[in-house]
Amino acid sequence: MTNYKVLFTGPVGAGKTTAIASLSDRPPVSTDTIATDGTKHRKPKTTVAMDYGVMRLSVEDQLHLYGTPGQERFDFMWEILQEGALGLAILIDNAAPAPIDDLTSFVEAYRPLIERTALAVGVTRTDLRAVPTLGEYVDHLARLGLHGPVFTVDARQRSDVARLVEALLFSLDPGLDVDGTRAEAGVR
Repeated sequence: MTNYKVLFTGPVGAGKTTAIASLSDRPPVSTDTIATDGTKHRKPKTTVAMDYGVMRLSVEDQLHLYGTPGQERFDFMWEILQEGALGLAILIDNAAPAPIDDLTSFVEAYRPLIERTALAVGVTRTDLRAVPTLGEYVDHLARLGLHGPVFTVDARQRSDVARLVEALLFSLDPGLDVDGTRAEAGVR
């Protein structure tokens, strides 16, 4: 059996825990705890170590899904969780006060990983705020010297998160075997 690892990151409230839960084929492990700092104004619980789930790609291949805490005070976990990751999915909350700044912060924090592997960006909560647009995110990535797929993602929808992960995997290898048939079908 071959095991792969994808890392999800992004600011508090962007949907990392929810995305992993929607994609995992078994109940995910979560280290959410009651928020006691300023985060409590955004959501009642926050991830303090990591989220973890597993998704079956094929009979012989599994994708391990790791989610980082969004708060910088837990950034020591960011470095630990990068080890062995073959790509990074950044989730950005479009309804946050400065989502482009959030993207910049996470790109810079993970730039060494991105330069070694690949990046895909999922923009959540576009139903609450339509700007910035996906085109603005793509343009901003280009200004940062990066290219990668950018999608609108509802983290509660398995198909949305799967599309993001599939794009990330195909960025690494356009002929990647995700279900035994060399790129003919997508992540399930």
